[in-house]
Amino acid sequence: MSEVLHLSGPVLTGDGRTVPECWVIAGRLTLERPAWAEQARTVPGWVVPGLVDVHCHIGLGPQGEVDHDEALAQARADRDAGTLLVRDAGSPMDNRWVQQRPELPVLIRAGHHLARPKRYLRHYGLELDDVADLPEEVARQARYGDGWVKIVADWIDRSDGADSDLGPLWPDDILREAIAAAHDNGARVTAHTFAHETVGPLLDAGIDGFEHGTGMDADQIAECARRGVPVTPTLLQIGQFAAIADQAQSKYPVYAERMRGMHA
Repeated sequence: MSEVLHLSGPVLTGDGRTVPECWVIAGRLTLERPAWAEQARTVPGWVVPGLVDVHCHIGLGPQGEVDHDEALAQARADRDAGTLLVRDAGSPMDNRWVQQRPELPVLIRAGHHLARPKRYLRHYGLELDDVADLPEEVARQARYGDGWVKIVADWIDRSDGADSDLGPLWPDDILREAIAAAHDNGARVTAHTFAHETVGPLLDAGIDGFEHGTGMDADQIAECARRGVPVTPTLLQIGQFAAIADQAQSKYPVYAERMRGMHA
């Protein structure tokens, strides 16, 4: 029998309740007193729930992949803020080594961002020259990650000059094939999306999550709630929209107006 820990509270359960004690049996926490409770090792103090960071990029910096020491500092910063579980939302680094470090948060990896050339931040994602390659690469990333795949669903298309705006990266039929490929390999798909018009095709394709989702309208939000599709709003990005619009105004006024509208 593995060691049983008796945690003598107060124990904050996270639902507004406080209970006087709990136990840890085989790595799982329970509020039910086990039959062999007298054999448990008691640890007194306060017991509080750990936080979950559901959108994190351990191993990613402003210029793309960072070195090991910087990635370690990122993981420690999350841990020191109280985070015990991290859902990676895409990283150019093979950050599986984090999972071998028991002092760091538990890491659930999504592998590499999947994007297209010149349709995402440089050095961030795995860029596919041919949109038809997306289903095969999604299947590969599903096997490489820990149950999630991250795709970049929309980004500015600068090829239209002054009329450039946010636009989808992938045809609707390719999206459906790609998400089906992930599901066939036991993974779910989450998508970076800002644009309103990208959300509907993603829902139709069976998407499992949204990162940002800033352009969603009330009906789309309600549909996500009805389906139980999680949305991570990432307020840090929204806070930067006005500055992005100012920077883009002279060359891409349509895009700048879109970013200001979403910021508002």
